[in-house]
Amino acid sequence: MPSETKKHRIFVVNTGSTSTKLAFFHNSDPVSAVTINHSNLDLGRFDGTWGQFAFRLEASLNWLKKKRFSPSAVVGSGGLLKPIRGGTYIVSDQMISDAKSNLRGEHASNLGCALAQSIARNYRCPAYVVDPVSVDEFEPLARYSGHPMIVRQSLSHALNIHAVARREAEKLGMELCETNFIVAHLGGGISIAPVRGGKIIDVNDASSDGPFSPDRTGGLPLQGFIGFCYSGKYLEHEMRSMVMGKGGLMAYLQTNSAKEVEKRIESGDALAQEVYGAMAYQIAKEIGAMSTVLKGRLDAIILTGGLANSKLLTTWIKERVDFIAPVETCPGDDEMSSMAHGALRVLRCQEKALTY
Repeated sequence: MPSETKKHRIFVVNTGSTSTKLAFFHNSDPVSAVTINHSNLDLGRFDGTWGQFAFRLEASLNWLKKKRFSPSAVVGSGGLLKPIRGGTYIVSDQMISDAKSNLRGEHASNLGCALAQSIARNYRCPAYVVDPVSVDEFEPLARYSGHPMIVRQSLSHALNIHAVARREAEKLGMELCETNFIVAHLGGGISIAPVRGGKIIDVNDASSDGPFSPDRTGGLPLQGFIGFCYSGKYLEHEMRSMVMGKGGLMAYLQTNSAKEVEKRIESGDALAQEVYGAMAYQIAKEIGAMSTVLKGRLDAIILTGGLANSKLLTTWIKERVDFIAPVETCPGDDEMSSMAHGALRVLRCQEKALTY
């Protein structure tokens, strides 16, 4: 049977900090999906993220058995792996070893490749990851930070950035390799990337750079930050929490909910309006900066991620950047579908599976 017409059964497992998302696809069509939420009580029993592995594996296998699904391929979330180019990767022992060592940080997404391999072995099928956050397609100039002891790294929402770039190229009737986009992924973390020919050639590090977000500070004035670090008032973990978890909207307004902020604005809260406007201002400023990487030659600016559902926020951003290029809005972050599509391209022989 030709690969284009064959029905591929793809199981997707996406591990977040407090949830395990599962979905089953027939080719690109979703058949069933569930989000299993894990309470602090559930996860507090385990020693670190990797202590949760057997617990999450059992939950995933039980769902498959209950649904009587038999996958022909399994896709796991891509974690904080070594720098790699974008694409769909066969899960390997080296990949799992790097994930288990928390090579570039500890996060639940690191479990994805090992879960995919364990599940796939049960069904004697291949296991993949697609466009992990460690995708690195930087050009040499993008790596300079200002000091040789610190090299700029590519860590981004690569899965969604690549997915919306593909969709926009198709919408415009263009070959992906011929396109120039700025993609702004707007969520709990914000990644703004110039995407040339489908490759993320620069991007801010959403954990420490760029615009502030619902709970992250983004880039901070460096001298002031150094002063806080050596003030004697804060421990290292408190400073890290200030930057990622207790920054942004959370620090200014004591909430990380954009919906809550918009309700306050509607009720006449001037501070909420100014802070939300400042976030839009910083996002627009970063888009403008990244447009210089492509020398201003853009086919579109794409706003995506959960915050792209906010008409107020996207309107404020568009007002500042639509002189650069047409602005398209692709709300949400359909990670499950993007992961399934990545595996499907390999199964249909449209792309080659990459080796880690």
